[in-house]
Amino acid sequence: MRFIADAMLGRLARWLRFLGFDTLYYPDISDGRLIRIAREQDRFILTRDTRLVKRKGLNNYLLINANNSFKQLFQVLDTLKIRRFKPLSRCVACNGQLSQISDKTEVKDLVPEYVFLHYKVFFRCNDCGKIYWEGSHPRKFKEKLVDILKKE
Repeated sequence: MRFIADAMLGRLARWLRFLGFDTLYYPDISDGRLIRIAREQDRFILTRDTRLVKRKGLNNYLLINANNSFKQLFQVLDTLKIRRFKPLSRCVACNGQLSQISDKTEVKDLVPEYVFLHYKVFFRCNDCGKIYWEGSHPRKFKEKLVDILKKE
């Protein structure tokens, strides 16, 4: 599933990217351009804009109710019945795809020394070059996500 998030949902876009969903986000996008991109690229619109959802011909959208980005994420997952994820496959900053780095020495000067010494697996964004590794944040998030999905 591919998404486009309106200007009010930047944090939600990052969470969706973290889970591996192709999610476009432009902080200053107009409603018309958002709809045009969604139609051209067959993307599901995520919005908090009640005026936007009243436009004629708007089909694939979800009006997000919560203020908290984590609650927004669970609204999307619950409403769309999404249960499969590919964490660390998309860049949370630019939405580019991540590739695993085969030789960790490539990142020696690009990550903190502690990270280089204590982690073995690294990823690089194919678009912006940002480096990722599976530290404690992704692990804790995955555990929380699994726990919440079990309670449903």
